[in-house]
Amino acid sequence: MRGNIMNMEATAHRAGTTRVRGAVTLRVLAALTVGALAGCGGPGGVGAQSPDGDRASESRSASAQLSVSAADGHDTAACSDGNCEIAVFEPVTIRFDGPAGTTTLSVTEVGPDRIEYALKSGNGQSKGGIEGPGQGCLVVLRSDGSSTSCGGMGDGRPPSARSDAVVVQAVTGEDGTALLRVVSG
Repeated sequence: MRGNIMNMEATAHRAGTTRVRGAVTLRVLAALTVGALAGCGGPGGVGAQSPDGDRASESRSASAQLSVSAADGHDTAACSDGNCEIAVFEPVTIRFDGPAGTTTLSVTEVGPDRIEYALKSGNGQSKGGIEGPGQGCLVVLRSDGSSTSCGGMGDGRPPSARSDAVVVQAVTGEDGTALLRVVSG
């Protein structure tokens, strides 16, 4: 009889251990499932930044592309004739003919309510930048020099063409997309 009791105890112990293992396995699977579902669409989930930053920049590019309406969209080639309105969300370099020959406009930094740029034409160059909502810089480029003014952009309309000059306007955007306007006279 004693052998039967020991066998029953061993069987009960194994059954209890199996139930405990099964419960632990279920808890682990449930935790993994909840963790995986919580990651979808949130930080670390679908569309999140990978270690090398690829998805974050893809997501940033897609959202920035929709944020500012510009006549020529994001097409820097539209500026090659010295007349364009484009939205930029990352550093770009644009070349066009100006009053002193080839002009190079380089946007060196774009961020929320921030833009920095460098402009070079012939022997002259100008660097500038501005921070703040609705702020911008206006550069008038002539063959004998340039003038720059920065501050509030007022009514937000594009600059007027000026005789024998190229006018460049760079305006900040709150989401990190800046508006560039180039007008040749």
